[in-house]
Amino acid sequence: MEETISLQELFQTLKKRMWLILSLTILATLISGVVSFFFITPIYQASTQLLVSQEKSEAPMINVGEIQTNLQLIKTYNEIIKSSAILDIVRQELALETLTTEALNSKITVSAVGESQVLTITAQDPNQFVARDIANTTASVFQREIMDIMNVDNVSILSQAKATDTQAPIKPNKMLNMAIALVVGLMLGVGLAFLLEYLDNTLKTEQEVESILGIPVIGAISSMEKKEQDKMDKMQQKLQAEGEIRNG
Repeated sequence: MEETISLQELFQTLKKRMWLILSLTILATLISGVVSFFFITPIYQASTQLLVSQEKSEAPMINVGEIQTNLQLIKTYNEIIKSSAILDIVRQELALETLTTEALNSKITVSAVGESQVLTITAQDPNQFVARDIANTTASVFQREIMDIMNVDNVSILSQAKATDTQAPIKPNKMLNMAIALVVGLMLGVGLAFLLEYLDNTLKTEQEVESILGIPVIGAISSMEKKEQDKMDKMQQKLQAEGEIRNG
């Protein structure tokens, strides 16, 4: 006979293990909050925008319009901005001798929306003012050096990155981390509750005996609380003492 579980039994299991589910949910949320607030270093972000115009230098060495499309030129600029030819100069101007070119590269991202002629240089750092300086310096160095690298003068700065003391970090997202931890803790708690219920093969109630064995329960020995048991023991001792006095 195939065994089925009713919805009522599921709710009874959740109710019986509610302390476990709540404990895991609260614990996971607290751990996530403590890690997010006290152990993860906040990261700030700053962005500056460049406009790649259609104007090119009149020098005959290179004709960008004939060599590649504007989109290809944007992709080329993406690579040039993050190259050592640009970042080494940025490191020198910002006096970032302790920061390697590879480490500086990992702090910078360059993006363009679709086939837009606008490039966005974004820098991330634990210090919002350092992130601002990296973004702005990278943009200005690229604007200056691209004239020598590709013999073109078609880059202008649309907007510069800014930073304030009250600027909020972009990560960690503390509330999001705690919300995810709450959901994960709840799922773990529910899963563990059903696992413990599955592994528990003891019979605790008359209903369980009738359901599993398929026979009616004729009688049951009720459990006695500790206080009642102590009271019964004292009464029995008193009766024994009185009996011994009568017999004596």
